[in-house]
Order: sequence, then structure tokens, then C-alpha cells
Amino acid sequence: MTEEFEKPLHPDSVYIRRCSEELTSIRQMLSKVINYMVDAESEVPEKMRRFIMYFHDVHDIVNVYEERGHQPPEHIKREMERCDDRYRQLLAQAHTDGGVFEKVRREMASDPENRWDHTRLLGKTSKRE
Repeated sequence: MTEEFEKPLHPDSVYIRRCSEELTSIRQMLSKVINYMVDAESEVPEKMRRFIMYFHDVHDIVNVYEERGHQPPEHIKREMERCDDRYRQLLAQAHTDGGVFEKVRREMASDPENRWDHTRLLGKTSKRE
């Protein structure tokens, strides 16, 4: 009875072909996902996006207290202050020469139909705005 289970149903070449097809499919799907990620990060880096989500969550916590008529605890206020400074730092970094926002702003500045002047910040370094 054990001999029946040891015999393959198909020759080895069939299994190798199936593995090859599956690996090709996995590679293609993974490449597609990576391309989406690279494209998305060309506008807003993942680090920035995640930080902003965290900052927003802390802000929501402040709102929960204030909606109930209470002042948020000091540790939450201090975290909001830290997030405020860190956000300013991340923005300054992203707007410096070669930073992702500087690249996007430079690209945007070429559009004649912009509502806002994106050229006013071009060429600035990481000085406070």
C-alpha cells in the first residue's frame, strides 16, 4: 500500500513546469505591487505618510477628551508638541534640495493652471517657512 503513495502521478517535468509557472506568476504580481509602491512613494514617502497617520491619531485622542469637556492629559499634550516639531522637521527635510517634496514642487511649478504659486519655495534650503 505504501508503494502506491510513493509513485508520482505525473513525470517530474510536469511538476517542474508547474513550479516554474507559479514562480513566474508570483514574480509578476510582486513586481506589480512594488511598482505601485514606488509610484506612490514618489509623491509622499511611506515614512511621512505613516507619521502623519500617527499624528492624526494623537490629534483624534485630544478631540476625544475635548468633546467630553475635559482637557487632555499632559502626556498627550506633550506628544502633540513632539509630533508638531517632528512634522516640521520632516517637512523641512522633504523640501530641501533633492527631497521628495522639492522634486514634486518643481514638477508642479511647470503647470500653468496651478491655483497656487509653487515656485516661491523652490531654491530654499531647510530654513523655517
